[in-house]
Amino acid sequence: MTATRPPREVVTGRFIQLEPYRAEHLPGLWTAIGRPEVFAGGYGGGAAGLPADEAAFHEWAPKYFPHAAGNSYVVVVRGGPHDREVVGASSLADFDEQKEHAHIGWTAFDPRVWATQVNPEAKLLMLGLAFEHGYGRVKIQADDINTRSKAAIAKLGARFEGVERRAVRRADGSWRDTAIFSVLVEEWPTVKAGLEARLSHWGERPVLFRSV
Repeated sequence: MTATRPPREVVTGRFIQLEPYRAEHLPGLWTAIGRPEVFAGGYGGGAAGLPADEAAFHEWAPKYFPHAAGNSYVVVVRGGPHDREVVGASSLADFDEQKEHAHIGWTAFDPRVWATQVNPEAKLLMLGLAFEHGYGRVKIQADDINTRSKAAIAKLGARFEGVERRAVRRADGSWRDTAIFSVLVEEWPTVKAGLEARLSHWGERPVLFRSV
């Protein structure tokens, strides 16, 4: 089957909704991810890449998201006390229809929703979208020094492929080594079942913010 690029449409889950990026999302994104602890993990080129203020973020963010190369999503809570609040961003991009390859990346979440149902459901929705559109391999990667992100990716069920050394320059001028993981279409049923089992832990409880 030849892969096809998914349309830019809202993708709705039980706890969150993925909405194609719009400029109106920028204030919520700044509140959610314009934080030192988010950029320290490698987002936006690392700690030095954090915009100085909200106005600078509004200039930077639209250029950072891979609009031409893929679908940029803003993650919005569904239901509960935080209904409709923006809690992060992620993209499904780098589509290669002939090789049937895609990439989930450019991902950042509000620290208040780390270790909640947000990340596993976002990955469930985006991986499902990719495989439903004929992709056979989806790459997920992280700065090799970001042990938290690497552990989260492995917990999703993605397989570690190796480290691309000196892969990309960070915002401070240093070079980043990139840890690469992937999920293949043959592995998707097992990975999907694992993500659904994790989400079942929350039952019908909505997303609740943690203290940070």
